[in-house]
Amino acid sequence: MSQDGDVKVLKVTLIIGAVISFVYGFGFLFVPGLLVSLSGTNPVEFGWLRWSGGVIIALGIGCLMVSSKPEKQGIFVTSMALANLFAGLGMLYSWIMQEYSGATWFIALPTCLLLVLSGLLWWGRGQAKGIL
Repeated sequence: MSQDGDVKVLKVTLIIGAVISFVYGFGFLFVPGLLVSLSGTNPVEFGWLRWSGGVIIALGIGCLMVSSKPEKQGIFVTSMALANLFAGLGMLYSWIMQEYSGATWFIALPTCLLLVLSGLLWWGRGQAKGIL
């Protein structure tokens, strides 16, 4: 497989990760009340959600930057794969242990997205190891 083919999975996964990050990040940063009402849980102080929106948006920007030039960016890719894995496992644990009392789809969707994205990042990392 050519070098371009080796990094294709990684580049596409990083772009998908960026899109997901922007959707959730802008939601948490600008309309946290809407997300809370969609979740069906008790209202919370929005300040606790807004800061995470900024962090998520920054990670999305990082994904876009690395997708355009992934050479020697193995640390970022590994960090993102681990972040998605740990976040997904944390949400899965909360879901299984019934710590979450809101709408099921509101925890199921991000849990699945995070775990699938982590798997794709690990796969893309393995495929592109020659340039990372």
